[in-house]
Amino acid sequence: MPDVIVLAIDTCDSRGSVAVLREAAVLKVLAHESEEDYSSWLLPAVGECLKASGLRMQEVDAYAAAAGPGSFTGVRVGLTSVKAWAEVYGKPIVAVSRLESLAVEAPGETAWVAAFFNAQRSQVFGAIYRRNGTRLERSGDEMVIAPGEFVEAAAETARGERISWVSTDAECVVSEGAWKAREMRGERVESVSSVRAPMIGLLGLAALAQGRFTDALALDANYVRRSDAEIFWKGKATHGR
Repeated sequence: MPDVIVLAIDTCDSRGSVAVLREAAVLKVLAHESEEDYSSWLLPAVGECLKASGLRMQEVDAYAAAAGPGSFTGVRVGLTSVKAWAEVYGKPIVAVSRLESLAVEAPGETAWVAAFFNAQRSQVFGAIYRRNGTRLERSGDEMVIAPGEFVEAAAETARGERISWVSTDAECVVSEGAWKAREMRGERVESVSSVRAPMIGLLGLAALAQGRFTDALALDANYVRRSDAEIFWKGKATHGR
């Protein structure tokens, strides 16, 4: 049986990336390192990754896409592109949580894992996971929350047990007063790369092997935070009453 080729994309924040994988081997990665909008950057980046890998889009077996949480515009551009490719080429899609792509890199063998990254506006996107053997099971919903409140929420969920913390943006929590108690327990935040597409691709491969995938019609985003347009519109509507 030929190796599975996966095209992985992450457009959840300004530090997005694209990767092409052949099974566990990462053939090419390209990071979004400019101010260019994803609407103009993504397609050329995908083309460059495929060309460098010696592949055409027709040869891609599946797509792994970060479906959130993250920027409304970024996630929308990424998922819209993946939906279009899936419809044209008839290939499956795996929707991957960007937070899960962080959580799987948490060090140690603690029962609990807390993953987060910068959501701007003095908030973080975060999720809390419980280890079940080699698997991670999310406890509660993904959230957008003040950093100190996220630390408190994770501590409350863990009920006195140790937590492994992992993030692309450790600085978001380490200056918080709530963090001091975790630090005194010997906990620290494991800093990982903001280039998430390779890990998103690996999680996509694992899901495909288990028969967990979707199609263009069923693919949905998890923005967590409402779009600015929705927030501002509702704010004006309330103010005008």
